[in-house]
Amino acid sequence: MENINIKAPRDDKRTRTFSWEEVSKYFFLLCSVLSILFLLLICVFIFKDSIEFFGKLGVKDFILNDSWAPMNQPPTYGILSMILGSIIITALSCLGAVPVAIMVAAYLAFDCPRKFYKILKPGLNLMTGIPSIVYGFFALTIIVPINKSIFGGNGMNILSAAILLLIMILPTIISMAEASLRTVPKSYYSGSLSLGASHDETITRVMIPAARSGIFAGIILGIGRAIGETMAVILVAGNQTRLTLNPLKGIRTMTTNIVLEMAYAAGDHRQALIATAGVLFIFILIINTSFFIVKNRREKND
Repeated sequence: MENINIKAPRDDKRTRTFSWEEVSKYFFLLCSVLSILFLLLICVFIFKDSIEFFGKLGVKDFILNDSWAPMNQPPTYGILSMILGSIIITALSCLGAVPVAIMVAAYLAFDCPRKFYKILKPGLNLMTGIPSIVYGFFALTIIVPINKSIFGGNGMNILSAAILLLIMILPTIISMAEASLRTVPKSYYSGSLSLGASHDETITRVMIPAARSGIFAGIILGIGRAIGETMAVILVAGNQTRLTLNPLKGIRTMTTNIVLEMAYAAGDHRQALIATAGVLFIFILIINTSFFIVKNRREKND
């Protein structure tokens, strides 16, 4: 009797799916490797010239000196006033933005009617995508004239820049805070109400503390955007290299200093600007590291 070999039909769909899974896996692996590679290249580019410049001038003379005059003879390179300017503007904007953002996020997550939510949420998302230069022109035509009419001067000062950054970072913090509040189990809310707490007490004392990890993440993203903002701040901060704590005085930040002078900088002047970027990069690392340390400590305590 003749043997008949019957072959099982090939599952082409299964094979094709498996191959696409493999391609996707290696594609995302490549993206991850490239991200790390680009970060390393940025570090090499920034810190190569920064370390060389620090060897010439010294870290102390660069960071703790408030005199920036690259065109003088001899030139002086001190960024203390710009470090202080970046910190003051970022701190003021965050002090105003964080409580407002948390309250707005709580309203969107728990109290906002659905028909209003469909309008407010897309509006917040749209604000996140608006270019910073558009925000700058808005501040130049609205915030600066109001500041000028109330306090005098030309209106281009720390206060105007802080108000502008407050508006710019609000959507980021609100979105992160709202998403974090929505991940809190609903049993927390109902349990608090069953114990006699009011709606407002439940939100402020139970839901918001339970979502603090995501809220902190949004605050860190907001701080990162505020301290790294350039084009909008150039238009309203006054761009004056002075050491001052007066919010009605103009000041220059580290980012605006780099943008304003990099086009014609050369030699030590160019290295000084790159070293300024290195200091800013270290600031961002310190902020992110501090966030992770605080977050881990809170999780361990809980």
